[in-house]
Amino acid sequence: MIYKDFQNLKLSALGMGCMRLPVLDGNSSVIDQDAVDKMVSYSMENGINYYDTAWGYHDGNSELSIGKALSVYPRDSFYIADKFPGYDLSNMDKVEKIFEAQLTKCHVEYFDFYLFHNVCEMNIDSYLDPKYGILDYLLKQKENGRIRHLGFSCHGALPVMKRFLDSYGEYMEFCQLQLNYIDWTFQNGREKAELLKPYRIPIWVMEPLRGGRLAQLSEKEYAVLQAIDPNRTATEWAFRFLQSIPGITVILSGMSDFSQVADNISTFETEKSLTENEIRALTALGKEMTDSKALACTACRYCTSHCPSGLDIPHLLALYNEHKFTGGGFIAPMALSAIPSDKQPSACIGCRSCESVCPQQLKISEAMADFATMI
Repeated sequence: MIYKDFQNLKLSALGMGCMRLPVLDGNSSVIDQDAVDKMVSYSMENGINYYDTAWGYHDGNSELSIGKALSVYPRDSFYIADKFPGYDLSNMDKVEKIFEAQLTKCHVEYFDFYLFHNVCEMNIDSYLDPKYGILDYLLKQKENGRIRHLGFSCHGALPVMKRFLDSYGEYMEFCQLQLNYIDWTFQNGREKAELLKPYRIPIWVMEPLRGGRLAQLSEKEYAVLQAIDPNRTATEWAFRFLQSIPGITVILSGMSDFSQVADNISTFETEKSLTENEIRALTALGKEMTDSKALACTACRYCTSHCPSGLDIPHLLALYNEHKFTGGGFIAPMALSAIPSDKQPSACIGCRSCESVCPQQLKISEAMADFATMI
């Protein structure tokens, strides 16, 4: 197992994400504890020492499951991360109640790592609102030794992330980002990584396989990579890409069965950065994958000056592309929830004024109508 230095710790470069644990009868809230115990046992034996859970994973049962699985090991043999669930605004005034419950559920007296969960357009105002006292409370827990390291995860756009860092950056020790060879450009992953550099905040990676999409390439997609190196699996290509990016400390993989654990651990026995040509090939493949479903908006903003409804069309199209490529998901609906109803896709009146000045000749009105039916 590769290990990365973080302050005075040595963290396994591969961490176990606990959002996609094995379940029984397809019911996401009923975790197969025997399977989890087996996966954790193998992980511990083979060097994984970082485990990431959250309040909402598996309908609240992930913390219980991973807490039980880890409870048989010495407390100093693993690191566990949990998060304050600010993705639900009704939780904002419950930080103390939730934190205490999380410690109990995870069978621990302290969290090695604790995060502001999912900083985004929907919750940034509440996260930064002093009336909730979230930062103050978490800093107090850190002072008391019940949180060893404080950080945040972010699915929001660059302006949201920058706003959070401007306010709380001095207190953040790590940042969890959705990074992979698709989102390096598709979700401005490169720019988000750059944004962290002045703060000297290391990166934790979530969704390295894009929800499994990068482990299940089409025959045509995989042929591109096999032409370069026929001995690498699709999964290994995705992990090697991330191993090539400076500043990444932990790569979290949401492993759902024992075979995934074994395969991923095998990959992380070595660290092999890709060549510049290999990185270019991967990012080109990622762009081709997204371009096949996404509208090629360049955010020139000619359209916005011609929209009688005052819609932020480039932003809406970026969310539309995300939702279209992913086939659903939470990112676009979450971002839209922070936008007034009269500025959402449904507010488009179909006048096509935007299309008359679009250099890419995009059918924007059709995209807005489609988006409105998807959300």
